[in-house]
Amino acid sequence: MKAMVLAAGRGERMRPLTDHTPKPLLVAGGKPLIAWHLEALARAGIRDVIVNLSWLGAQIRAALGDGRQFGVQLQYSEEGSAPLETGGGIFHALPLLGPAPFVVVNADTFADFDLSSLQLSAAADASLVMVSNPPQHPQGDFVLDGERLVVGQGPTLTYSGIGIFSPALFAGCTGGTFPLRPLLKRAIAAGRLRGQHHAGLWLDIGTPERLAALRVQLGDV
Repeated sequence: MKAMVLAAGRGERMRPLTDHTPKPLLVAGGKPLIAWHLEALARAGIRDVIVNLSWLGAQIRAALGDGRQFGVQLQYSEEGSAPLETGGGIFHALPLLGPAPFVVVNADTFADFDLSSLQLSAAADASLVMVSNPPQHPQGDFVLDGERLVVGQGPTLTYSGIGIFSPALFAGCTGGTFPLRPLLKRAIAAGRLRGQHHAGLWLDIGTPERLAALRVQLGDV
């Protein structure tokens, strides 16, 4: 199985830290945020990893190289000067990801989720790891009804930025910049979106304050 780590974003909410350093290379616990994900993928036995690049992408490529130091083999999906958003970025990388289901991880999160547990049934186009709604996203994203993700009544959960996807989710898409959410809602309408609730550690490292909190948690200060 292959994986994609999403690392192309500008990190506007993280400014000024990201004015000169791409968000995936910000350090917590003595290593860049993206390194935690690469090492977790290696532990899960997922060695072939694609990283998408845009903002300050050359710095990411220089820091990670071929990925050997993290136990993985890296390829890079160049998006140019403007990031393609999550949907467009994954679609752009499909030639590198191939025809089989693949794992996707957002670089600007931190979690203790076991990536080796991700599975995708033939009846689904994607399966998302969901978490309890954090303070910054109290409305959540979707309702988990058994193993199915739905839009409707009931307590919501938040998409963690971790999931396993089939290329079929992107059927009919064309190149360019577009978000992932409309594709997920299309899969929900077709009854082909699954999910699981992760009750362990998960943090969205989207602001300097949250990065500082993670550093405290990891014993940096």
